[in-house]
Amino acid sequence: MRLNKYLASATELSRRGADAAVDAGRVQINGQPANSGSQIGDEDLVTLDGQPVFVDRRLTTIMLNKPYGYVVSRDGQGSKTIYDLLSPEYQQLNPVGRLDKNSSGLMLLTNDGTLANELTHPRYAKLKIYEIRLNAPLAPLHQQMINDRGLSLEDGLSKLQLEKLDASGHAWRVTMSEGRNRQIRRTFSALDYTVTRLHRTHFGPYALGELSTGSTTQL
Repeated sequence: MRLNKYLASATELSRRGADAAVDAGRVQINGQPANSGSQIGDEDLVTLDGQPVFVDRRLTTIMLNKPYGYVVSRDGQGSKTIYDLLSPEYQQLNPVGRLDKNSSGLMLLTNDGTLANELTHPRYAKLKIYEIRLNAPLAPLHQQMINDRGLSLEDGLSKLQLEKLDASGHAWRVTMSEGRNRQIRRTFSALDYTVTRLHRTHFGPYALGELSTGSTTQL
């Protein structure tokens, strides 16, 4: 494991902060000054400011009901981050996929690389379900275009399945097996709609259920 990733997993430092700590001479590996590009093996002893730091090898996965306005990052660069919501024992976990700052709902965090790969690699095609709201009623023709043929975006065809949630045509349930960057928002933007609310309720076999906003539960 690369040193900055190891330090970010073992402490509250971001990877950028870990690199800065190494450059400042605060980090040693087996009693010797560390280099930023060092790789850490199972037998290596890493210290920060003279204190040993360890990566927790136990596999842990949690679900978070992410609130609107939080970024999925350790370094929010002025914004609130999901790590502000996590208790100390979960600070070392990594997010599985992303929700943008203006989205909410089900987030998974884990230190289980195998699980993270199974949930995010395209070949496994895990279903994700969102509840969204549009700034204007979705025209029946546009609903048919998205459901039946998909919509061409700059990075390929976007295939979504839509289910109406209210009579107004503003609220929809979106089911998808992909997960490209801001795919739902870009799909509707291509038809001149704005997604004003995006809330994820399901990710693969996991469902948000009654978990309250900002809360976590261990899986």
